[in-house]
Amino acid sequence: VQLQAYGGGLVQAGGSLRLSCEATERTVNVAWFRQAPGKEREFLAAINWNYRPKYAASVKGRFTISREYPNDTVWLQMTDLNAEDTAVYYCAAVYARDIPTTESAYTTWGQGTLVTVSS
Repeated sequence: VQLQAYGGGLVQAGGSLRLSCEATERTVNVAWFRQAPGKEREFLAAINWNYRPKYAASVKGRFTISREYPNDTVWLQMTDLNAEDTAVYYCAAVYARDIPTTESAYTTWGQGTLVTVSS
């Protein structure tokens, strides 16, 4: 499977942005991570094949993950963005029964899309 992330760009603080992750074939778990300059890659949210989501505490309530078939597109709706949300956002996938939240658990990664929040 290959993943392609879309939707990054420049947004003002307080604004919203929606990212999408398209898979070339059906996957089980798809997650979003981000990596800010000088920081480690951070788990944000994941969703399994049955639409069950899991969120990092840091984004719960601001970010919403959703999934759409049959194209198997996973969306990340981000609201109330601030400068600390500036990062490269990656989607990742793995075939697993549970929904992992660690970077090392995911086997397939998209290329990343840059989100820049201006203050």
